[in-house]
Amino acid sequence: MYETSDIRKGLRIELDGAPFQVIEFQFVKPGKGNAFTRTKVRNMITGAVLEKTFKTGEKMKPANTDDRTMQYLYSDGSDFYFMDNQNYEQIALERDALGDAPNYLVDNMEVSIGFFNGKPIGTTLPNFVTLEVTETAPGERGNTVTGATKPATLSTGYEVYVPLFINTGDHLKIDTRTGSYVERVKV
Repeated sequence: MYETSDIRKGLRIELDGAPFQVIEFQFVKPGKGNAFTRTKVRNMITGAVLEKTFKTGEKMKPANTDDRTMQYLYSDGSDFYFMDNQNYEQIALERDALGDAPNYLVDNMEVSIGFFNGKPIGTTLPNFVTLEVTETAPGERGNTVTGATKPATLSTGYEVYVPLFINTGDHLKIDTRTGSYVERVKV
């Protein structure tokens, strides 16, 4: 069991039978009364964020979560298939359970999948992925002062705004946390 002194960013606890992760916390010692810890916690299944206050000395149950490294295999349109690198067991996740992850998934990519009581609850992608531009307007030279951008479609079907000098066939480094272009890379 965790106590309020164990609360830190990233701590996983179970509230009302669901796994939550602490995303913010603040210890408060008022002039009168007992101290308490004010937190913001995110439901790891639904993504909902709650504000929760814990009195000093209150106990919290640890969430029974497990993260496993798995390899993305393929998609049949509605489901995405992953293989556990340890025991070669395969699982299928629906598009809704993955959030924005399908925008960045490429064959054989390694991702971390979180499990709660043996059921998959979400994925954690690498911070950066390299994807190929499959369609964009022809590249232009110059006009770099204004920071002008144009849309580009990537190999996964995701559309991102890129600088004017990017051409079809270029490989781009994309930040999976923000979904934005970082830089052009040589392959």
